[in-house]
Amino acid sequence: MAPTICRDGPFRLFFFSREEPRIHVHVAHADGEAKFWLGPPVHLAVNIGLSATQVRQAQAVVIAHRTEIEDAWHRHFGG
Repeated sequence: MAPTICRDGPFRLFFFSREEPRIHVHVAHADGEAKFWLGPPVHLAVNIGLSATQVRQAQAVVIAHRTEIEDAWHRHFGG
């Protein structure tokens, strides 16, 4: 299962239910996908297919939605 947290412009933020316990988020885009650790600070873990500009934009989206991501994570996984 991959619950969608939100959509922001061309990006969809989500996480996988059974991936790993460390808080992170995946950011999907038509051109690819990136995974970010929520840190601190928020930083790139994996990039597949996104340009450097798209990665920077995706990171800005993650930072802008950090509280929403953390809230969704805790609701989904508990704690």
